[in-house]
Amino acid sequence: MRQASDTLSIRTSGRGLTELTDDVRAFIARSGIESALLTVFCRHTSASLLITENAAGAVKSDLLRWLDRVAPEGPDYDHDCEGPDDMPAHLKQVLTGTTLSIPVLAGMPVLGTWQGVFLTEHRAAPHAREIVLHLLGE
Repeated sequence: MRQASDTLSIRTSGRGLTELTDDVRAFIARSGIESALLTVFCRHTSASLLITENAAGAVKSDLLRWLDRVAPEGPDYDHDCEGPDDMPAHLKQVLTGTTLSIPVLAGMPVLGTWQGVFLTEHRAAPHAREIVLHLLGE
């Protein structure tokens, strides 16, 4: 059994989705590990990870609009230390999650034809985000 790990530093431009699929594939290739389980972990409470369609751009915009409807900005939150998008960003992170587990076979992440790995920034302002990748296999 072998392990490999790395940390991706991602600069976001504010609310939106940043695709990480190529970064994930490159990490797996560098590791030389062929059969494994990849854990992808976001080290933040106002950003999250998703596996979703990476072909149609409308999926991303529809998803962001849905999250805004589920956790809208407004005066009804006690926690607003960093502005009106603070608590809604935390709620969106709780709904979407900070950890993904992806099987790896033949040195490739086992994703569907239209699936991609995304960092979702829930804050309006740009942020520096860290994503930890950990591979365990052989």
